[in-house]
Amino acid sequence: MGLKSSFAQDLESVGQKDQLKITGGISTNQVYYSAFGADQRRDPYSYFLSGNVNFSLYGWNAPFSYTYSNQNSAFQQPFNQYSLHPYYKWVRLHLGYTSMTFSPYTLSGHLFYGVGTELTPGDKFKIELMYGRLNKSVNYDSTLTSNTPSYKRMAYGLKLGYTLKTGAIEAIFFRSKDEIGSIDSSLFPIDLSLKPEENLVLSLKTNQKIFTGLNFSFEYSTSALTSDVRLNESDEQASNIFKYVGPFFNANSSSAYYSAFNAGLQYSFKVSSLSLRYERIDPEYQTHGAYYFTNDLENITVNASTSLFKQKVNVGANLGIQRDDIDNQKMSNMQRIVSSLNVGINASEKLNLTLTYSNFQSYTNIKSQYDQLTELTPYDNLDTLDFTQISQNANANIGYNIKNNENVRQQINMNISYQKAADQQGDNNTNTGSDFININTAYSHTIIPLNLSLTLAANYNRSNTQNLLTEMFGPTLSVNKTFFDKLLRSGLSTTMNNAYSNSDLTVGVISVRATNTIKYNKKHNINLSIVYVNRKNYLLETNGNFSEFTTTLGYSYNFR
Repeated sequence: MGLKSSFAQDLESVGQKDQLKITGGISTNQVYYSAFGADQRRDPYSYFLSGNVNFSLYGWNAPFSYTYSNQNSAFQQPFNQYSLHPYYKWVRLHLGYTSMTFSPYTLSGHLFYGVGTELTPGDKFKIELMYGRLNKSVNYDSTLTSNTPSYKRMAYGLKLGYTLKTGAIEAIFFRSKDEIGSIDSSLFPIDLSLKPEENLVLSLKTNQKIFTGLNFSFEYSTSALTSDVRLNESDEQASNIFKYVGPFFNANSSSAYYSAFNAGLQYSFKVSSLSLRYERIDPEYQTHGAYYFTNDLENITVNASTSLFKQKVNVGANLGIQRDDIDNQKMSNMQRIVSSLNVGINASEKLNLTLTYSNFQSYTNIKSQYDQLTELTPYDNLDTLDFTQISQNANANIGYNIKNNENVRQQINMNISYQKAADQQGDNNTNTGSDFININTAYSHTIIPLNLSLTLAANYNRSNTQNLLTEMFGPTLSVNKTFFDKLLRSGLSTTMNNAYSNSDLTVGVISVRATNTIKYNKKHNINLSIVYVNRKNYLLETNGNFSEFTTTLGYSYNFR
């Protein structure tokens, strides 16, 4: 699949002057590399040349790009897939390769080749239509393993929206069907399960204001799917809404019907809000209007937020429960519980704190037919097939402004994160858990009249798993300054890190980086960077100490 290009055209600009615009740029980079004490890990010299240009006429864009190096070159243009989006007042068109979204359960971002339109005549009505090809025909070819055979699939859809004083209501119709004769099915191997399908999806959704502060939303979608349109039509009519759709859906013995539903309530008052949402999607629910769809699930989520102490403390919390196997037909089922708490504290103009905590738990129950047949009492095998995964995450960020005036800016920042994971079989730990902690702290000092800033930082991380404790820590010092009225920006930084395994020193790394950047007239950019890295592996008796030296010189020019 080639690159996709999309753009909008305002037809009211036709006839005006200076509608042709050419923009783009060119850049080049030279990279020099050398290593000491070990084999070279890359070429000693590399160069890269890249450029792009875009021609724009009445909003119609034609972009091109080019890259060349001593390693490879490529030329790209987007006309393998193209699209136009002209509009005039309340009429907007989508032509060529494009995508539209009606709702998550119907048409949801699927690329199609055809035409779409959006009509907004006034403040009340909104009409969206589409017609086009979802999939092109691809014949089976045993010599081309990368080709996935498919029938030509055509689709059309309609979305009608009407705005009331209390909210909006929308009705959606989406139909697609594979063309039987678009590919030669006689070429299929016996084990290829490709069959021509037909799909019709109907949906109703709304968002309404019940009273001040309280809003209600819901969407109900139902999908009829025929998995093989070659079978004879069924004399039995569907016992649902699809018996009233006439020629828009032809049912047969391979037809099935599914539904998806979500609803939510949100109440806002003063500085607080509370929301509740429920979602249920039938097993095997699918629509041709989406590439991927998660089904067989039930979700319940609760969210709450508030501000305290004159909005100096902001608190947010949410709880979510999800389960699958809602029809109790699978050999196993899973339940997930996710909870989180976020607290933001503006203690003063100088001190800010952010605290977060989340807990993720998943419960899996495997239904063994053998155990069900052989258990002597209902209390047998209660725990042996219950599997629980628990993951806890906590994070704290502290920022303190020591001084902030027209001459000096000083700040201290610290971030601490902690993660713990554990597995349980029944009520017993499986000893496969792990915990991880990471601490970063930094002090920055900026002298504004001199355009000079210094930063001293340190990091520490610790990972503890089964029989293995790994640690890494080290300091970083960096200096940045601008010269010649900010024409030149220079920086120098050095970092040292040591790694330990079960308290034994294993690796030491020292790196030094120097950067220089010149920006002139917003069009010219010259940069020079020099990086030196020394790495020592204390576990190796020979070739454990080596260094690398990399220099990059680049130039870029942008024209408008």
